[in-house]
Amino acid sequence: MKTVLSKYLRPYYGRMLLGFVIKFTGTIMDLCLPWILAYMIDTVIPEGRKNDIFLWGLAMLVCSVLALTFNVIANRMASKVARDTTETLRHDLFHKIMWLSNTKTDAFTKPSLISRLTTDTYNIQQMLGRVQRLGVRAPILVAGGILVTLTLDPVLTLVLVSVMPLTAFVIYYFSRKSIPMYNALQRAVDRFVRLLREDIAGIRVIKALSKTDYEKKRYGALNQDVVTLERKADITMAIVNPATNLFLNLGLVFVVIVGAYRVNQGSSEVGKILAFLTYFTIILNAMINISKMFVIISRAVASADRIMEVIETPDEVPSECCARRTEDDAYIRFEHVTFAYGDADAEPNLTDISFALKKGETLGIIGATGSGKSTLAALLMRFYEVSQGSIYIKGTDIRALSTRALREKFGVVFQNDTIFEDSIAENVRMGRTLTEDDIRNAVAHAKAKEFVEEAGRGYDNHINVRGANLSGGQKQRILIARALAAHPDILILDDSSSALDYKTDSALRHELAAHYADTTKLIIAQRVSSILHADHIMVLEDGKMIGYGTHEELLERCEVYREIRSSQM
Repeated sequence: MKTVLSKYLRPYYGRMLLGFVIKFTGTIMDLCLPWILAYMIDTVIPEGRKNDIFLWGLAMLVCSVLALTFNVIANRMASKVARDTTETLRHDLFHKIMWLSNTKTDAFTKPSLISRLTTDTYNIQQMLGRVQRLGVRAPILVAGGILVTLTLDPVLTLVLVSVMPLTAFVIYYFSRKSIPMYNALQRAVDRFVRLLREDIAGIRVIKALSKTDYEKKRYGALNQDVVTLERKADITMAIVNPATNLFLNLGLVFVVIVGAYRVNQGSSEVGKILAFLTYFTIILNAMINISKMFVIISRAVASADRIMEVIETPDEVPSECCARRTEDDAYIRFEHVTFAYGDADAEPNLTDISFALKKGETLGIIGATGSGKSTLAALLMRFYEVSQGSIYIKGTDIRALSTRALREKFGVVFQNDTIFEDSIAENVRMGRTLTEDDIRNAVAHAKAKEFVEEAGRGYDNHINVRGANLSGGQKQRILIARALAAHPDILILDDSSSALDYKTDSALRHELAAHYADTTKLIIAQRVSSILHADHIMVLEDGKMIGYGTHEELLERCEVYREIRSSQM
């Protein structure tokens, strides 16, 4: 929370100070009204000064109008500060999430990151707005009310102040106790969001397998978990308001009793008692608002910690850690690379992988499911950090490159890649500065031109969420066009032709050879035919490289490759 207050609110300190002055002035106008009323009842009316009655009545009207005007202006300023601060915070959080490594993304989990971007930032916005509105006004009303009542009747003020420590203790104790509860609640919301994402994304599978009742039970269990945790936190904080009311109303009872005795003895006056009761009501409402504010602050503190945990996540490997490799004629080089997901002591997913590719060469990667093919591509793009060894591009360790500079070299199609709800052209462009010719050429080279131009609006044809109105082969060709459009230095195709027929697959390979000869290519495939003519072919099994060479060399030396080829051809 300190970082949110010191870093993100700093640009708005001046505006907040001005809002504080305006809010302070409006609140003082509110505090003047009971005092003016008491003066009129005890002094002006008994003396029969009619002109002064109208004059002080006009003063009350002016105070009321000023209080309303200043409070409205201050509230609008507070809302703008809260909105702008949260916008900056949300932007920084989104930016950080976009550049998190896959290791960190897996650790936080995607549902948790979504929850932090939405629910947690909303809690911060609510807190900032409420604190500026009530956090300024309520304490002024409490302190100002006590000071004014001291001028009216110090004895009654002491009766009122005597209940304040109990009220403050209740607010502090239960607010502090509720923060861990709200943290647990947000973690439960993360699990809830994860289940929702899975169920909505896989709704067709759920219906097809008649698993609706099963998913409803899972949903009900998680939903109940969220409700239980929220109820527990809310019940804890729900004690604050009744306890505050109890103590302050007891104080009010004592004030009425003591005030009655003092009026009867002639030590006080009716107007002062009336004003005192009005001030007491003002103070009572201000204390209730302060207790409510602490509920919001408790939620916001938990949310701020979760947000800053992501924003302050350090880069895993600093750029200056790695030296440049000298005199290397290879464009891509893996040097004794070993990698394991999770803990360093876990079983490696890739073990001692070494190879080198020159500019424009093609590497085909084949192997059984789970052999480490996609992991190898993820390491090259630095989605994960290698456990041992090094990866070089043009002689430079990829850890010495900025993430942006590294990934701008790539065009990539992942397994189960994403089609966005937008036009075909925008799905290919993806916000990059590409010309119309770049898009059209990429679509043609990906062998998608025929079905794209036959669509109702051509390149402007709308694609549904996740490409629901496209076939599997059409989606893959759009994704390949996206990868080719920016003329990448390195092209990674991860099982990107599995939905293509053999004729289209062959035509695609011909286009790549003809128009992207200078692009270094890594083609991950299940079919031997997709990598048959690659300059080099790597065979992976259980994370180990058991074969490396051309198609002919592997047929002679690698039994696993021969078995794959025989089963397919």
